[in-house]
Amino acid sequence: MFGGDKKLGTESYKGVRDFYPEEQAVQNYIFSVWKKVVESWGYAEYDASILEPLELYKSKTNEEIVNEQLYSFKDKGDREVVLRPEMTPTVARMVAGKFNEIPMPARWYSIPNLFRYEKPQRGRLREHWQLNVDMFGSDSPYADAEVIMLANDIMKKFGAKLDDYEIRINSRALMDALYKKLEIPEEKSKIISRIIDKKDKISAETFKEVLEKEVGETAEKLIVILESKDGVFELMSDSIEAKYLADIISILEKHGIQNLKFTPTLTRGFDYYTGIVFELFGTNSENSRSIFGGGRYDNLINDLFGKNVSAVGFGWGDVTTRDFLKTHNLLPKLSPITQVWIVVPPETNMDEVYKIAAELREKEVKVGVDISGRKLGDQIISAEKRGIPHVLVVGTEELKSKKYKFKNLATREETSIGLNDVIKCVK
Repeated sequence: MFGGDKKLGTESYKGVRDFYPEEQAVQNYIFSVWKKVVESWGYAEYDASILEPLELYKSKTNEEIVNEQLYSFKDKGDREVVLRPEMTPTVARMVAGKFNEIPMPARWYSIPNLFRYEKPQRGRLREHWQLNVDMFGSDSPYADAEVIMLANDIMKKFGAKLDDYEIRINSRALMDALYKKLEIPEEKSKIISRIIDKKDKISAETFKEVLEKEVGETAEKLIVILESKDGVFELMSDSIEAKYLADIISILEKHGIQNLKFTPTLTRGFDYYTGIVFELFGTNSENSRSIFGGGRYDNLINDLFGKNVSAVGFGWGDVTTRDFLKTHNLLPKLSPITQVWIVVPPETNMDEVYKIAAELREKEVKVGVDISGRKLGDQIISAEKRGIPHVLVVGTEELKSKKYKFKNLATREETSIGLNDVIKCVK
């Protein structure tokens, strides 16, 4: 039923955000840095619908996401549909769809919004935006190293210092080879990787108990290896997997990555990872957490769509990025979009005022016109509250003389100038 006296609440749906102009300016800044850096590395932008068939996520995405976090429903055609919780299956579908037309290796990026039904908390919401960067069609260690170097470049452009974060790296392939050496059954590998990934989030006793439940006495041996600084590399030094990871680490170090940390307990939650996995981790005690992560997923496109395409990439959320930038005071003071606020004395011909505004816009000046009818002083105060840097008085006398009072609200300097000079001052 519609109508009635009950008024609706003004709060947004739990776990999502409203972006008022100030918040949107911050979001746009984050996106602009992402885009500028990624495109400087030669990555092309793509996008897709937020709606996907549910079956796309049932086989290869984290079980927790599928069982507990999907926003899924049946559409009017009785099809099972989901609001995408991540972008990787979507881009895998797109690459498979034009497999024979895409030049390889392909470098793609997107900034999609994603949805997961989970408990809202610091760094996690039910809707967020995420930078996805992926390279397809290369199994070179330079492909793995490149996406990490690109990510590090973004951090530098945000103004982050080396000791503000560390890049943690491991290899799912190396861990699988370790399980095999320890004679852990292959069918247990994904389960063990998920348990190891939670090691730092649970007590040592609980971790040992859960691990023993799956692998028995081997649990103690595995724990010793994980807790030894170079235990995995020492045991697996002759393996192809260890040598491949060592090559990637060597490339990164040669190219100036000084805050790299081999972390055997890092395995990442998604089942589709096949090679390296990595996370960028904030080191500040006020925001000590993963900022983003990624890895290699060579089998996903083949498993889902029967097209053999190797892939490596990462997903970087806007929520954790904003938290990191706030923690380190790295958010710049953002200027308003509007450059000039036209204030209008009483009884001025508004059609002529709008013509003046149009002339300025043709010269790429961003202009707002005050149509409130208030006193000039109040109109100027309104401009100041909006953070607009310049005020232009356009009244009957100004329209006749073609000379306009132009005021810089920061310096309080006021002059009487023509439109061409206004454009020069603003530029």
